[in-house]
Amino acid sequence: MTEATTSTAEGGDTLTRLEQEGEIAADYLEGLLDIADLDGDIDMDVEADRAAVSIVSDVDARDLQKLVGRDGEVLEALQELTRLAVHRETGDRSRLMLDIAGFRAQKRTELAELGAQAADDVKSSGEPVRLEPMTPFERKVVHDAVAAAGLRSESEGEEPQRFVVVLPA
Repeated sequence: MTEATTSTAEGGDTLTRLEQEGEIAADYLEGLLDIADLDGDIDMDVEADRAAVSIVSDVDARDLQKLVGRDGEVLEALQELTRLAVHRETGDRSRLMLDIAGFRAQKRTELAELGAQAADDVKSSGEPVRLEPMTPFERKVVHDAVAAAGLRSESEGEEPQRFVVVLPA
C-alpha cells in the first residue's frame, strides 16, 4: 500500500470506529431516556475526530433540562457514563462529546466570545487575564478562541479550580 492509501484506509477505519462509538452511545442513551421516561431524539455525528451525540426534543426541552443540571453538571456526569458504556463495549477509551438540548452548543458560543473578549483585553492592556475556573471542555473552547485571536493561553491550577490565563503576545 502507498502512504496515501494507508492514510485513507486509516481515516476510514477511524471514521468507522467513531461511528461505532456513536451507535453504542445512542443505544445507551436511548435506554436511559426510556428509564427516565423522557422524550428525546438522538443525533449522531463525527466532529473534530470524536464522536458527537446529541439528545434533542421537538416537544419540550424543559424535560431534557433535568439531564443538563445546574451549569451542566448532570450533562458532564452522563457524558462520562456514556464514555464508560462505550469503553465497556469496545475496550477503547472514548473522547465522545455529549450535548443535551443544545446546552453544550450554546455554551461553546458563549465561551468563544469570552475567549475573544479576553484576548482583546490582553491586547489592549498588555497584561495577562485570568478567567474563572472551568471544565476541560470549557477551557478547550477558550484556548481555541484565544489562539484564533492570535494570542496564547495556558491552564493553571488543580481540578476543579483549573482556569485559563490569556497571555500577551
